[in-house]
Amino acid sequence: MKPPYLNAARPRLGRAAALALLAVVALPIHAARAAGPRPADSGGTGLVGAAATGGNGGGSGLTGSAPGGSGGSSGSGSRSGSGSSSGSTQSGTTTTHAKPGQVVIDGGGDGHGVGMSQYGAEGYALHGASAAQILAHYYQGTALGHTSPTQPVRVLIGTGRASFSGATLAGSVRLSAAATYTVAASAVGVRVISAKGRTVVSVSGPLTVTGPGPLSTAGRRYRGSLRFTATPTGRVQTVNVVGLDDYVRGVVAEEMEASWAPAALEAQAIAARTYALTTSVDGNGYSLYDDTRSQMYGGATAETAPTNAAVAATSGEVVTYGGKPVTTYFFASSGGETESIQNVWPGASPEPWLVGVPDPYDGAAGDPYHRWTVTMSVTAATHKLGSLVRGRLERIVVTRHGVSPRVITAQVVGTRGTTSVSGGQLAQDFGLLSTDARFSVGSR
Repeated sequence: MKPPYLNAARPRLGRAAALALLAVVALPIHAARAAGPRPADSGGTGLVGAAATGGNGGGSGLTGSAPGGSGGSSGSGSRSGSGSSSGSTQSGTTTTHAKPGQVVIDGGGDGHGVGMSQYGAEGYALHGASAAQILAHYYQGTALGHTSPTQPVRVLIGTGRASFSGATLAGSVRLSAAATYTVAASAVGVRVISAKGRTVVSVSGPLTVTGPGPLSTAGRRYRGSLRFTATPTGRVQTVNVVGLDDYVRGVVAEEMEASWAPAALEAQAIAARTYALTTSVDGNGYSLYDDTRSQMYGGATAETAPTNAAVAATSGEVVTYGGKPVTTYFFASSGGETESIQNVWPGASPEPWLVGVPDPYDGAAGDPYHRWTVTMSVTAATHKLGSLVRGRLERIVVTRHGVSPRVITAQVVGTRGTTSVSGGQLAQDFGLLSTDARFSVGSR
């Protein structure tokens, strides 16, 4: 669950990112590794902005083009998270009264809020729910189906300089698995260079290298094969071509803490597998990114025994609606209730399995994002809001909520007029973890 929504310091837990989009503003919101794991957003990168037309597994954002996920929080002022496990789905309805000259924002959750909450999934697992029950709750009306666990997926893992080791074949040319080779772009394709500077392979198009075990590149090990392609700018694009379940091994270990309950890890494995199967970034030779724009992926280097066991226990299982796999967005923390997709990404069509539901155990595992507070001066808030403030900031009034307490629209009221704004824009400007927010402006 590693989200990119606001920054990148969150715990690891889910985050898949979406694609497509009629983006208006893109704000990363995926991962802020704080004390404890933080799930990422599944699919997409934003809270405000575009419609999510692609899929995403993890997610990274609050504002922007499709879902996605991580992000810490910027913003002057302080943020604190309580992380208590409450059964109330409207637990974040109270607002701290700001002192004169101060703005206080009380909120909850971390991520776009669509689909499965990773901390909530852990909470359900700790309360005895199975992976199937967890998924049926967050993706309403769905069932589990099966797909081939060995079908290949293509993940972009690098663009720039490239080198590798562990390979025994580059195309049809034999290599030494113990040797490290460099890949360089040529006038017509790519060439492989030995440690002594000798060109051992030169091809006019993409080159695939394979070996008996994981291959090493850029400090990580990857199952499957590596495919190198020259870009128009003379760089080298590295894509990992890997079987679906082997790919999911490298996702679950990055999206959730290995110490979490088996049922939560299994739910994440199924959601990640389904997300990979149902979304594509439509890249040149790849369909997924290795970060929160799709979902976090660390290859074989990231794998752990518990997360691999979760993948094996659910091998080939996917989430289906009406007998077909569907996009399974996920994110770190809901604050107590998830949100319907059309209320998060303007232009997104309502989907029967992506509707807001109560998330009573979201505060599990010491979730530091369940409830939080940001405090700043009116001067700082005015600077962050910029042209949205007319005159002197007097108050921020929420005019429309989603199914959850998340803000859909609001008004920034100043002494010289009022400006309408989306909840996603407010979250972006203030650097908030989610659009579940209540605002108090202290009068002078």
